[in-house]
Amino acid sequence: MKAFEIHVSDDEIADLKARLAATRWPREEPAADRWAYGADMAYVKELCAYWETAFDWRAVERQINRFDNFTTEIEGVDIHFMVEKGSGANPVPLLLTHGWPGSVVEFLEIIEKLAHPGRFGGDPEEGFTVIAPSLPGYGFSGAPKQPIDCRDVARMWRTLMVDVLGHERFIAQGGDWGSLVTSWLAADHGDVCIGAHHNMWIMRPANVSGERAPDAEELAWIESRKAAMATETAYQAIQGTKPQTLAYGLTDSPAGLAGWIAEKFRTWGDTHGDIESRFPKDRLLANIALYWFTGTINSSTWMYCSIPLGRNFGPDEGQRIETPVGVARFPGDIFAVPPRQWVERMANVVHWTDMPKGGHFAAMEEPDLLADDIRDFARLVL
Repeated sequence: MKAFEIHVSDDEIADLKARLAATRWPREEPAADRWAYGADMAYVKELCAYWETAFDWRAVERQINRFDNFTTEIEGVDIHFMVEKGSGANPVPLLLTHGWPGSVVEFLEIIEKLAHPGRFGGDPEEGFTVIAPSLPGYGFSGAPKQPIDCRDVARMWRTLMVDVLGHERFIAQGGDWGSLVTSWLAADHGDVCIGAHHNMWIMRPANVSGERAPDAEELAWIESRKAAMATETAYQAIQGTKPQTLAYGLTDSPAGLAGWIAEKFRTWGDTHGDIESRFPKDRLLANIALYWFTGTINSSTWMYCSIPLGRNFGPDEGQRIETPVGVARFPGDIFAVPPRQWVERMANVVHWTDMPKGGHFAAMEEPDLLADDIRDFARLVL
């Protein structure tokens, strides 16, 4: 395990600004809804102009570097992770896992709230020691030699938590891919993962003979899920089958990268069509710039190659998650969390919260609500 400091060279920043200034803009398909065919060009132009002239990457570096950063090699891959030791006499380790198109930047506003609740009016003895790794192929983590899935990452995270950091037990939390990694930690590594908190649910129940048919609420969710998948998962298809083709444009053009990622934040977050109501430019660009400077947009998509293989989403036949599970269902997430009874088909659900607001990127959108819910869940499992 080696200490690590985030620092992008001045030359890399100058190159980015030159590329932004020289952007070759496409024609735009006319539509009444400017976002109907993808990222609105007027907004992407505005975002890129801000990125070129006003955005302060050095401020983002300072935000990340105020936490302890490390790298360690796990299964031949260099893994980057942040650590913030919690307040109190015996802070419980809490592992946070992000997804796509997010990064550890999602957690910059929630880590301190989780580690040091006394600074925010809470009980200092309820602080967590927060560990936030970058997924393999994301950010400052290295890329695996071939695409891996969330079950593989859960095995790697066990190594990180137990063998590298020496934690005999910990709580895991995640959304997006991080939700599925968290599910696999609970399913396969329940001897050390004592609780699994989710703000998204992806795992599907295994087919079991005699299992009851879906009820009306579950059927309604299934239909809404199909509708969302029909209109919002074209990115999944290309990232899961031809990611290399996509990568040429997104690796070479910062404007292309900004459009690809910003559109997802607008649609998946609780924005009601106004992206900056949830993601002001500085917050959004911190995440986009991390992808740009690390050159990881291609390797970040490789996990989607596990979708056609079909072994990422469901437990083994007869396998059930007995580790205590908590779910925070945020209403603005385009990929809605299923009803509780659906999750209970495969997991030991001990905590459930229907949130009043918030979307897919819960740690960025509603850090207070999410931090409080994780703490409420922890009280049940400790």
